[in-house]
Amino acid sequence: MTIRVLVADDQMMVREGFSVLLNAMPDIEVVGEAVNGREAVDRVRDLAPDVVLMDIRMPELNGIEATREIVAANGTSKVLVLTTFDLDEYVYQALRAGASGFLLKDASARQLAEGVRVVASGEALLAPSVTRRLITEFSKLSESPRVLASAQAAYGDLTERETEVLVLIAQGLSNLEIAGRLVVAESTIKTHVSRILVKLGLRDRTQAAVFAYEARLVTPG
Repeated sequence: MTIRVLVADDQMMVREGFSVLLNAMPDIEVVGEAVNGREAVDRVRDLAPDVVLMDIRMPELNGIEATREIVAANGTSKVLVLTTFDLDEYVYQALRAGASGFLLKDASARQLAEGVRVVASGEALLAPSVTRRLITEFSKLSESPRVLASAQAAYGDLTERETEVLVLIAQGLSNLEIAGRLVVAESTIKTHVSRILVKLGLRDRTQAAVFAYEARLVTPG
């Protein structure tokens, strides 16, 4: 299957550069471009891409709000945020809004294509340690007693094993790695992950990781 991608960035050179790189891949096709967040939302509605490469800082509607609207209105398109530096508070806010991960704009063609494939497959781009540093840094800054209390009340619905799996998700482990750590089948972990997302009302593993930090299930550091 060909992965259909929309590139949203207000810089023409960035849009064209990413489009050329991705269209060179046999399994990826850029089906459209957007110059701002509002156009990105409109084009997602019209084109229903599998993945949206979303710049954060754009006119009319920024990438955070565009991500929030796309996630709320579209159940299939995944958002992969683009940023120029890794510890970007706006990227953290986009992850909270429903983005499935992020990439630096200086990523290689291989990293860009692999990131698109990972997100399109339904996984979250969480493996790089920089993502965990990002979540750790800004979950500390954004904490409030109400957010903490709400998160801790919500995870009370999880079983002990589901809580254990959630912590490992937040640490960046894949389903296969979690299965190895807990000595169970990968299919069992997939079931646990699905139940965690349903119980907590979360979209994907990225939001689950953010939740785990905000609930202090994982100690920032």
